[in-house]
Amino acid sequence: MKSGFFCLVLAASALGFSDPTAAQELTLTRLDCGSGSNDPRRFSDTFAYRETTKPFTFSCYVIRHGADVMVWDTGYLPGSVPSATNKPLVELLKQINLNPDDVKYVGISHFHADHTGQLAPLKNATLLIGKGDWDGINANPPMGGANTKGFAEWMAEKRKVEPLSADKDVFEDGSVMVLRAPGHTPGHSMLLVRLKEMGPVLLSGDAVHFHENYEQEGVPGFNHDRAQTLASIQRIKQIEKNLKATVIIQHDPRDIGKLPAFPAAAK
Repeated sequence: MKSGFFCLVLAASALGFSDPTAAQELTLTRLDCGSGSNDPRRFSDTFAYRETTKPFTFSCYVIRHGADVMVWDTGYLPGSVPSATNKPLVELLKQINLNPDDVKYVGISHFHADHTGQLAPLKNATLLIGKGDWDGINANPPMGGANTKGFAEWMAEKRKVEPLSADKDVFEDGSVMVLRAPGHTPGHSMLLVRLKEMGPVLLSGDAVHFHENYEQEGVPGFNHDRAQTLASIQRIKQIEKNLKATVIIQHDPRDIGKLPAFPAAAK
């Protein structure tokens, strides 16, 4: 009887149904990786928005899973654009007692410069990136919009990379999952973090850019695939409903307060 139960547990774990509350201690910290503004009219191909400017934020995140550390998105390279923060990612990590060498995984939502500008210092990490985006970076010529400069050291030094063609259970206990959400780019991903106290948190990447974009299912005209974008937004909404998840739209400043202020972490 015991062996049968053990087999059922193994099968559930393999399918991603393990109990995340039984995992290692898990925390989520937001880092301020820049701020600025954008023209919201660019983010609807049906002319849904009339404002000419909207505040934007650029966030990076640190996930601690027991002794293991993951970074999600790395923001702009400091000094590269007016919206970039003057505080490098390395300095922000030091403020929460981490060094770049401590990072085991760096997951990116997609290959644009505002999410991949500070990959270089995380030399010991395994890069988790959607296969469509990885292929786009390595294409000749690279796909339009791909921040090839951000990946230069990764490619030249042949650092560890895992191109994802499916959802990824990062720590193999269901607590942190990179989820496919293509549309904005071919390999776009989002991150689900199932915290014990706060509950599930879904970091949107650029599947949507601000609240109205999410509520009205707005599709930017510059997205890679319109149908995939809509399907990904629907996936977010179903996850929000089924898991009672907190959705954090990474570029919307109104969502900053959903997590504790730096350097505190959500648990």
